[in-house]
Amino acid sequence: MTAALLGITTGTGLFLIWWSFWETPLQGPKERKVSRLGDLLASAGVDKVSPGSLVGTCAGLGLLVALVFYAGSRSWPIAGCFALFAAWLPISILRWRARKRSALLRQLWPDVVDHLRSAIRAGLPLPEALIQLGEKGPEELRHMFREFGGDYRAGGQFDASLNKLKHRLADPVADRIVEALRLTREVGGSDLGKLLGTLAEFLRESARTRSELEARQSWTVNAARLAVAAPWIVLILMATRPEAVQAYNTAVGAAVLLGGLAISLLCYSIMLRIGALPRDERVLR
Repeated sequence: MTAALLGITTGTGLFLIWWSFWETPLQGPKERKVSRLGDLLASAGVDKVSPGSLVGTCAGLGLLVALVFYAGSRSWPIAGCFALFAAWLPISILRWRARKRSALLRQLWPDVVDHLRSAIRAGLPLPEALIQLGEKGPEELRHMFREFGGDYRAGGQFDASLNKLKHRLADPVADRIVEALRLTREVGGSDLGKLLGTLAEFLRESARTRSELEARQSWTVNAARLAVAAPWIVLILMATRPEAVQAYNTAVGAAVLLGGLAISLLCYSIMLRIGALPRDERVLR
């Protein structure tokens, strides 16, 4: 009896030790998992579309283009290739919007910081200084600060309103500014005006340097896009000839199209990585 009890106790202890290695840690109430598609939508400023809706749009567009190309060429391999391009089109548009919005915000943040600095030096509290940006800040960002003012007046909670503002802005620079303001409100400090002035100068210099680099980089991106698009434009022209369509309807023709698609995407990705500039990550989301 004693040996059996000892064996059961030892086995239970070993099982609990093994189980502890596989236990998932609990997440705090403020932590939330953000999908890559959700992050992309937020960065592009599209807040009324869910990741599921985006996936459905991609699938629907791909199916529509596949049916249109099949009706014109009577070739499923050709239609499938262009369906994949069409399905990726919404993602490409969102990435273009995200880059354009990021470039615009880089030009606006120095003015936002200057407005904040002036309001704080005039004696306004932090919440009122942020609300004032809804009337006197850059035109493109006024509606976000008006929404912040509405959130703050409705609940009176500064931290919660800041979190909503940071989620709407979805920008690395905005994250740093918001966290600096939150820290200043919590621990106090008399050098906030000087800090904001230094930050404004740094942001202007960073935006100027990045704009010059992006202007020099644009030819690499355009060359990559042209190199990828040219063979498929030729394929569209060839699809008007019945003998070419018949050749691609075979197993070998489908393999050629699939290999060309894979090589095009691989080379395009490599060229973009070679010419890509470092991106700020949202580490303070």
